[in-house]
Amino acid sequence: MIKGIFPTEKFQHIETPFYWYDMDLLRETLNVIRNECGNKPFHVHYAIKANANPVILKEIASYGFGADCVSGNEILRALECGFKPDKIAFAGVGKTDKEIGIGLDHDIFCFNVESIPELEVLNSLAKERNRKARVALRINPNVDAHTHKYITTGLNENKFGINEQDLPAILQIFRNSTHIELIGMHFHIGSQITDLSSFEDLCVKATELQEWFNQQGIMLPVINVGGGLGINYQHPNHCPIADFESYFRLFEKYLKLQDNQTLHFELGRSVVAPCGSLITRVVYVKEGLEKNFLIVDAGMTDLIRPALYQAFHHIENISSDLNYQPYDVVGPICESSDVFGHERLLNTSKRGDLIAIRSAGAYGETMVSQYNCREKPASYFSDHI
Repeated sequence: MIKGIFPTEKFQHIETPFYWYDMDLLRETLNVIRNECGNKPFHVHYAIKANANPVILKEIASYGFGADCVSGNEILRALECGFKPDKIAFAGVGKTDKEIGIGLDHDIFCFNVESIPELEVLNSLAKERNRKARVALRINPNVDAHTHKYITTGLNENKFGINEQDLPAILQIFRNSTHIELIGMHFHIGSQITDLSSFEDLCVKATELQEWFNQQGIMLPVINVGGGLGINYQHPNHCPIADFESYFRLFEKYLKLQDNQTLHFELGRSVVAPCGSLITRVVYVKEGLEKNFLIVDAGMTDLIRPALYQAFHHIENISSDLNYQPYDVVGPICESSDVFGHERLLNTSKRGDLIAIRSAGAYGETMVSQYNCREKPASYFSDHI
């Protein structure tokens, strides 16, 4: 079993749990994305909800990428970390007046609008400021992403987006409104998608909808296909970078852009998940009747994905080279769901050993809570330790 390389000796003197980021891997990933998008009318907006750590954001912004935000505070964080307003897209099904105002006041690139009431409010707030808001309509393509039900977002019965039957009424709103401008279509069918055929289905649907808009005399300069590209959680050492080549090639092949049209992506997990690990320490090794438990000092408050989604994260003992044996790796939180993995083969472990929970750079640190009055874990970076 191939294990990751960590500066374990330096970790010994750091209070656990903490997040550890491999900045070289992040840069390698960003270079791959930039190279795959080169010489194409492709624009990537990094999804800040995946990881909003300022060090991570500043690195991503330095590559010239845009930002995909789902709250007003995410817009402000993006601006503080170097993202340009004209590369910021603002999505979200429940944007408040205050949040819309933040976007308008900074003249962001686009609002991804998800309902008729939101469109009407946006026009009203833009009118108050004597501004014109650029809008992409988030349309539900009714494409099944074949992923966990909590992260499937493109079906008709999700809370997100606009259904096709509402489009004629929406076009009439644009005709009667003076402070909103329709510039594109937006989609997002789900997250952690590893079956790329789902994206082929999205391309077919996007093409059909584009033809419908053309029939209405509307040419949309922007198509935004969202994000959702999955990573290999099972084998982070064999597959440290997502298959961006196949991903971008698929859209180039199946979604034919019109003249002067740009294709936008909102990638998050695939950008940052592999570079992050949650480092935790064994507090106790507990022998049960039929299994052994590694009780560690990290819990679901530090990484909630396994408890919330039954998500898999590769786990390694980075202190031991002894023979492997199975353990249930569990945390200290007073919840039965506070489990990182069942029957995981780890090097024989003892109190004080360091455990790395891999591929935690996305939806790890950003979803930390202080349930049980726990302290938030610190973050460290390979450049700065």
